[in-house]
Amino acid sequence: MKMEWTPQENGLREILTLLKESQSPDTATQRAVQQKLEQLNKYPDFNNYLMFVLTKLVTEDEPTRSLSGLILKNNIKTHYSMLMPSVTNFIKQECLQAVGDPSPLIRATVGILITTIASKGELTTWPELLPALCGMLDSQNYNVCEGAFGALQKICEDSADALDADSVNRPLDLLIPKFLEFFSHSSSKIRSYAIGCINQFIIQRSQVLMYHIDSFLTNLFVVSADDDAEVRKNVCRALVLLLEVRIDLLMPQMHNIIEYMLLRTQDCDENVALEACEFWLSLAEQHICREVLGPHLNRLIPVLVRGMKYSEIDIILLKGDVEEDDTVPDKEEDIKPRFHKSKTHTMKATSTNGNTSNATEKGSGDQGEDEEDDYDDGDDDSSLSDWNLRKCSAAALDVLAIVFSDELLPILVPILKETLFHLDWDIKESGILALGAIAEGCMSGMLNHLPELIPYLINCLNDRKALVRAITCWTLSRYSHWVVSQPHDAYLKPLMTELLKRILDGNKRVQEAACSAFATLEEEACTELVPYLGFILETLVFAFSKYQHKNLLILYDAIGTLADSVGHHLNKSEYINLLMPPLIHKWNVLKDEDKDLFPLLECLSSVATALQSGFLPYCEPVYRRCVSLIQQTLYQHMANTQNPDQFEAPDKDFMIVALDLLSGLAEGLNGHIEKLVVNSNIMELLHHCMQDPMPEVRQSSFALLGDLTKACFQHVRPCISDFLPILGQNLNPEYISVCNNATWAIGEISIKLGTETRPYIPLVLSQLVDIINRPNTPKTLLENTAITIGRLGYVCPHDVAPMLQQFVRQWCTSLRNIRDNEEKDSAFRGMCHMITVNPGGVVPDFIFFCDAVASWITPKADLREIFMKILHSFKTQVGEENWKRFSDQFPPPLSERLSALYGV
Repeated sequence: MKMEWTPQENGLREILTLLKESQSPDTATQRAVQQKLEQLNKYPDFNNYLMFVLTKLVTEDEPTRSLSGLILKNNIKTHYSMLMPSVTNFIKQECLQAVGDPSPLIRATVGILITTIASKGELTTWPELLPALCGMLDSQNYNVCEGAFGALQKICEDSADALDADSVNRPLDLLIPKFLEFFSHSSSKIRSYAIGCINQFIIQRSQVLMYHIDSFLTNLFVVSADDDAEVRKNVCRALVLLLEVRIDLLMPQMHNIIEYMLLRTQDCDENVALEACEFWLSLAEQHICREVLGPHLNRLIPVLVRGMKYSEIDIILLKGDVEEDDTVPDKEEDIKPRFHKSKTHTMKATSTNGNTSNATEKGSGDQGEDEEDDYDDGDDDSSLSDWNLRKCSAAALDVLAIVFSDELLPILVPILKETLFHLDWDIKESGILALGAIAEGCMSGMLNHLPELIPYLINCLNDRKALVRAITCWTLSRYSHWVVSQPHDAYLKPLMTELLKRILDGNKRVQEAACSAFATLEEEACTELVPYLGFILETLVFAFSKYQHKNLLILYDAIGTLADSVGHHLNKSEYINLLMPPLIHKWNVLKDEDKDLFPLLECLSSVATALQSGFLPYCEPVYRRCVSLIQQTLYQHMANTQNPDQFEAPDKDFMIVALDLLSGLAEGLNGHIEKLVVNSNIMELLHHCMQDPMPEVRQSSFALLGDLTKACFQHVRPCISDFLPILGQNLNPEYISVCNNATWAIGEISIKLGTETRPYIPLVLSQLVDIINRPNTPKTLLENTAITIGRLGYVCPHDVAPMLQQFVRQWCTSLRNIRDNEEKDSAFRGMCHMITVNPGGVVPDFIFFCDAVASWITPKADLREIFMKILHSFKTQVGEENWKRFSDQFPPPLSERLSALYGV
C-alpha cells in the first residue's frame, strides 16, 4: 500500500534556506548549517523532507535537489538503524519511483541513495528492490533503463559478495543473464553498464558467472572494438580480471587477446590505454608469461616505451615549463600524509660486503618494494600521483625485464639509442625512464653498457629541462649498486658531486628526486661515504635554509638514512656542529600536535643511534618531550575511551614515533640513558603502551623494552613479573612485527635475568616452538625466534633441552645465514648447553647442527672449543665407520670447513 506523506510549507522553506546556506563558501556559515542539520535529525520526518526536495520539488535547481539527497545519504549512513519504519518505507518507495528522473544528476543521486540503503545489509529486508530494478531495464523509457542500470552497477560494486552469497533469493541467477542481454544495446552507456556490472563478479569467481562464462566471453569479443571508449575500457578491465582468476579460460584465445591488448595499449583514449596496459603487469605474474608473450615482445616493448612519454596534459599539470620554483611556498593540500613505520628488530644476513648497520633497524627485514610504489615516487607530484599510462608502462617494462631479463636487450638497446640521445626533451626523458625501469631485470646484460651510460646520465643531471634532471636522478639511483662497486674516482665521486648540486636545484621536483636518489645511494654505499661526509653534510644543511615544506620532509629522510649508513663515523665534533643546530631548531619550533614531528623524530632517532655519546648534549630535552608525547597520547586515549562523545581519539602515531626515538636514544646512549630513565615515569607508561589495542603501539613498545633492557636493566628488572606475561600473550604470528619484537625482547631479558628466567619459561617456550615450526613464517621472525630459544637454553638449559627434538632442525636452518654477532654467539652457546643436557635430542638432525656450526666465520676461541668437543664426542660415540657413512652425506664445502676448523 502507498503511504501518503505531505510536507508542511514552513518546514519546507526552512530546509530550502539551509540547503542554500550550505553552498556558501564561508566556513562559519557551513559550521552553523552542520549544527542545524544535526538538530533537525531529531525530528522523525526530517528525512522525508530531504527526500521530497530531491524527487518532487522540480521548481528548485538541480544542484540544490541533489545536495538534499546527499545529506539524506549521510543520514542513512550514520543513523539508519534509528529511523522509523514509516520513514524508511517512504524513502524506499520514493527512490524506486524516481529511478528514471529526466535529470541525469537526480538519477545518479537516487542511485547513490539506493546503494547506501542496500549496503546497510538491507538487500534482505528490501526484497522487491532487485526485481523492480531488473524489470525497469526493459522499460521503453531510456531514462528509466539508464537510471536502473546506474543503481544496479553501484549495488554490484558495493554488495557483490552479498549478492553472490544470497542462496535464498539467488539474485544472480536473474541478474547475470539479464546483463548479458544488454551487451548489444543501442546506447553505449547501457552497454558499458552491463559489462561493468558483470566485472564486479569476476574476482570472487562467482559460480553463476562461471556457469555463463562462455556467453560472457563471446559477448565481450563482440563489443571489443566498440566506438565508445568507456565500453572498450570495461572490456579491457574484464580481460585483466579474468587473467588473474581464470587464465585457463583465456588460454585458447591468448594469441588473439594479446594482439587485441597491444592495439588497446595504443588506444587514442588514455583511460582505455591505461586499463589495457595493466594487462602486461598482470601477465608478467603468470607462469605462462614467457611462453605466450615471447613472440610478441618485439612489438610490445616499443609500445611500452612510447607510453612512457609525458602526455601534453601531464606536462601542463606538472608545470613542465617552470624551471625555477624553489621560492614558491608549497600548498598544504599538496603534501601527502606520511605514515610512520614502526621499529622492527631484524638480523643482518652474512654477506661479503662488510657494511653493517646495528641489528635493530626500522621496517621489517625482507619485504620487497611494491612495483607501483616505485613508479609513484620516481617522478611524482600530487597533481599526478594518480596512476597513469606513463607509470603503468614503466612498471610493466620493469616486471617484464625481470621475467625475460637480457632477452629484452636486443629489442631495447636500439630503442634506447634512439630515445636517449633524441633532440626532443620529452622523448629523451622517456628513454631515461625506460633505462631506469630495466635496471633490476637486465642488470647483467647492461653491465658492458654502463661505463658509457653512467657518465652520460651524470651529464644529464645538468639538462636545461627540470623534468629531465628529475628522472635522471631516479634512474641513476637504480644503478647505484653498480656505481658503488666501481673505483670511486670513476663514477661515485662525479655522481655524488652532481647529485649534491641537484639537491640544491632551483626546481622543487628536482630537489625531491635528488634527495630520494641520494638516500638510495647512501643505503648502497654505507661506510664508503665516510671520506665525503663533510661535503655531504654541508650540502644537506644548506638545503634546510632553502627547502619549502614538502621537500623538508624528504630531507629529514635523507639525513636519517645517512646516519643509518655511516653509523658512528658521524660522531665527530665538526659534523655534530654542522648537523645538530638546524635539527634542534626545527625541533623547537614544531608544536606537539604538528605531524611534521614524525619525519623529524624518525630522523633524530637515526642520528641519536649513530652519534652515540655525541648526542649527549641534546638528549635531555629530546627525552623529556618524547615521554610527554607518550603521556599526552595515553591521556587522550583514556579520555576518548571513557567519553567518546566529548573527546576525540588521539593520533597514536605521535606515541609510536616517540617510542621509536626513545629506542634510538637507548641504543645510541647505552648506559648514559640511565640518569634520564631514573627521573621519569617511562616504565609505567611503557606498561600501558605494551597493552595498547593498536598493534603498532605494542610493536614499538617492545622494541623500546628490548633496548632499555640492554641499556639499563636495573630499571627494567622490578617490572619483569608484569612485563613477561604481556610479552608471552603477544607471541602471535598474525601480527608479524609485534610478535617479532616481543620475541626479541624476551631474548634480551633472559640474557640479563639469567637463571631467574626459569619461572617465566612456561609462559613463552611452547609458543616460540610453534612459531619456529610454522610453514611460511617470515625469515626475520624465524631468526629472532631461534635466537631467543637459544638464549633461553643458555640461561636455563634443563628447562628447554627436553624439547630439543621439536625445534633443533628448524633452529639450525634459521641461523645458518646470519652473520657472526653477539646475538648469534649467545644463541649457539645455548644450543650447545642443551645438547650437553639432552644429546639424544639432536642425534636425528645432527647433520643440520654440523651445517650451522660451519656457518661461523670466526667464533670466539672458547665457543670454537665447545663446538669441537661436541663434534668429536659425537664422532667417538658413533664410531669411525658410522661417522664416515654419516659424513659422506655432507656437501664437499661443508666437509672441507669442518675438517679445516674442527679437525673432523
